[in-house]
Amino acid sequence: MKAFADLYAELDATTSSNAKLAAMQHYFAEAAPEDAAWAVYFLSCGRPRQLVPVRILRELAVEISGLAPWLFEESYQAVGDLAETISLVLPEALHSSNDGLAVWIEDKLLPLRGETPQVLAERLPALWSQLDRQSLMLCIKLITGSFRVGVSKLLVTRALAAMAGLDSKRVAQRLVGYTDLSNRPSALGYLKLIAAESSDEHAKRGGQPYPFFLAHALSQPVEQFEALLGPASDWQVEWKWDGIRAQVVKRDGRLWIWSRGEELVTERFPELDSLVHCLPEGTVIDGEIVAWKTEQPTTGDAFNPHPPASLAVKPFALLQQRIGRKTLDKKILEEVPVVILAYDLLEWQGEDWRNQPQSRRRTQLEHVVTRCNNPVLLISPVLTGEDWFDLARQRQASRKLGVEGMMLKAWDALYGVGRTKDMGVWWKWKVDPFSVDAVLIYAQRGHGRRASLYSDFTFAVWDGPPDASERALVPFAKAYSGLTDEEMRQVDSIVRKTTVETFGPVSSVTPSLVFELGFEGIALSKRHKSGIAVRFPRMLRWRQDKSVEEADNLGTLQDLLG
Repeated sequence: MKAFADLYAELDATTSSNAKLAAMQHYFAEAAPEDAAWAVYFLSCGRPRQLVPVRILRELAVEISGLAPWLFEESYQAVGDLAETISLVLPEALHSSNDGLAVWIEDKLLPLRGETPQVLAERLPALWSQLDRQSLMLCIKLITGSFRVGVSKLLVTRALAAMAGLDSKRVAQRLVGYTDLSNRPSALGYLKLIAAESSDEHAKRGGQPYPFFLAHALSQPVEQFEALLGPASDWQVEWKWDGIRAQVVKRDGRLWIWSRGEELVTERFPELDSLVHCLPEGTVIDGEIVAWKTEQPTTGDAFNPHPPASLAVKPFALLQQRIGRKTLDKKILEEVPVVILAYDLLEWQGEDWRNQPQSRRRTQLEHVVTRCNNPVLLISPVLTGEDWFDLARQRQASRKLGVEGMMLKAWDALYGVGRTKDMGVWWKWKVDPFSVDAVLIYAQRGHGRRASLYSDFTFAVWDGPPDASERALVPFAKAYSGLTDEEMRQVDSIVRKTTVETFGPVSSVTPSLVFELGFEGIALSKRHKSGIAVRFPRMLRWRQDKSVEEADNLGTLQDLLG
């Protein structure tokens, strides 16, 4: 445990990628395989469920430290991180445990889940007393599932590859699915990650998918596309679907479905089970799971005389309601059926096709989908246009069609790993976000390097138009990103000066600041006071040119729903 805590401290103390790589390589070279297995899991963003309720951790910290509850809460608000706060207020202990990370996780921490408060009150202080301050903070982060450190999965991949003398793409392939909840890290699993390549490795992959190839954002004006990208005819153009990116894997007579977050989600989409009967052995398809209308429209639109597939896609908000359910009953399956819109073929007849050009993968994919002839597997249509300006005109219909814009894929591109350009390029040409001008009404301190700043905000719009005799601000969204560090410091100063009252960590402020908020989607919601929920809200700019009275109202949001 101490070695991993020391690694965490090293990674947290630097912004240098090279320094982080060196620290991880050193750790993996020295760690026992069973400890390294769990280290890879946590560094690659694996997060097991919370082991102990936060309430119990707070109560124990107050009891052991002897602090008054209000003083502990004040300390927490000043520090901004629960694990760090507890490690600071508890009496410092000498590090007396020589057990490695695996022993701590498997024998000491995981057994805590589901225990009674009485048992936890006995076990936790005994465990904490074995750890120095740094290790204690790490331990509590692991207990709460809040472990975060500034490394990406790509950086972990590079560290393992460099330490083991392997191609990083091979390690990336082996890491897919490693953090899924169904996979428990083990010494054997770790040794497979860093083992020398073998000729039969591909044949023994079972249901493992491939690393997803990710697109780069394209935000330049369309007038520059010809110079940047060449002619439109060099690109495969599709709608950017608003669903769940997924890979369908058919091997060994079984079907697996993996999300882009590398979660095994086969059981969440029982409609797709039938694909096991029509897909050939050794087939892997990349596509988008979308909520689907059982009856497609019969009329086209101004740009496409024939009804496009996008008109049959239901809003993502409906799919999100289904995802959030623990059990899928007959009613939800009937109300929100799904299909997968296929747009790439990664494996065919057991052979890795990622090094085939996009054009050949697409042609074979069309053959596979046609031969399968299953209503839950549809091809993602390729769009055509005379030039980039013609495609830009078609893109204007994105909102009406329920898509997020267009995807551009070079016809000669290979299928890469992650967001890289060495294998070819995919671009996401998204439509501009929805936006409204909203008023900041609540603020909360952030986490990590922003723990001392108010950086998490709640925004509101008016519940009536400007000419209403009486109107009030109604909260509708929370956002924490989009401002520069200097702007964040300025807003923090204003929040402190205009705070009216506090509710635990949340401060209510006198409405004085207006921001333009951007978001990707909007839907009706019975759970929100405003009656509206938005997707991925963020601050686009600080509207210092606008007064609070000039902020938008619920009518503006309702118009966006249309």
